[in-house]
Amino acid sequence: MLAKDIKPGVIVVNNGAPHLIESLSVQSPSARGGATLYKFRARNLVTKQKADITLKGTEGLDDADFEKRAVSLMYADTEVAHLLDGENYQQYELALADAADDLLYVTDGLEGMFALIYNGECVGIQLPTTVELTITECDPGVKGNSATGRTKPAKMETGLQVNVPEYLKQGEKIKIDTRTGEFLSRA
Repeated sequence: MLAKDIKPGVIVVNNGAPHLIESLSVQSPSARGGATLYKFRARNLVTKQKADITLKGTEGLDDADFEKRAVSLMYADTEVAHLLDGENYQQYELALADAADDLLYVTDGLEGMFALIYNGECVGIQLPTTVELTITECDPGVKGNSATGRTKPAKMETGLQVNVPEYLKQGEKIKIDTRTGEFLSRA
């Protein structure tokens, strides 16, 4: 796969290990004959370490022999999250240490969540880009302050802390970006 075809969310092989591309920046040449550089921020799916990869436009990386399976969260105990494949009802286990941040966005019946399977083992989960969560705790808004861009901290049903606009109240559903953890809009 050529560097120009690699997008965020794609899984490639770098140094013999599967890497999930998280972000991309393109640096155009400043002189004639200069090559366009593609800079990728990737996460090694086995060791969970971040890696920076820089390629010229004519260079490329191999696709990882990877499988994405649509799953749902069955339950999480103190050490492991248990996931269920919706098609063949196979169960996968993922260490909580590897998925603790991602599980703050997961609710019952979440659509669009995928298990990343490498060599028959679940090495991570991929979340949808936005999720809807309900505010369970937040300070009350002050009447008349809704015109300003001020925010307040709010706790979601999963325990996630998000800064939301002052006009939102407890019990409202909101959309959150899973890549940045930021408030997007009311649901």
